[in-house]
Amino acid sequence: MNPIKYVRRFAAALAGLAGALLALTAAAPVALARPKPPLPPGWNKHPPLPPRRVHLPIHTVVIGGMPGWQIALIAAAAAVAAATVAVLLDRARVAHRKTITATT
Repeated sequence: MNPIKYVRRFAAALAGLAGALLALTAAAPVALARPKPPLPPGWNKHPPLPPRRVHLPIHTVVIGGMPGWQIALIAAAAAVAAATVAVLLDRARVAHRKTITATT
């Protein structure tokens, strides 16, 4: 068995997944595009708002961290990578193991 064959298959699968991801990211804006809805009649005829007399301090809310979908994506990618490495190492171990033959 040639171990390069497995590396080539893995590289081909990885290239296919990268191409699929590229196609998905290229097609997503087109698939989600919608025409702008028309404005209702008289939308710019409203009277102006009265001036604000009370000036309250503005407190910005800072939200840190990572969205849940990114965490799930990283966890799924790590699981797939770990499973791939485990399978490749197991196949390499089995390929290099000496076979025991029974002699009579």
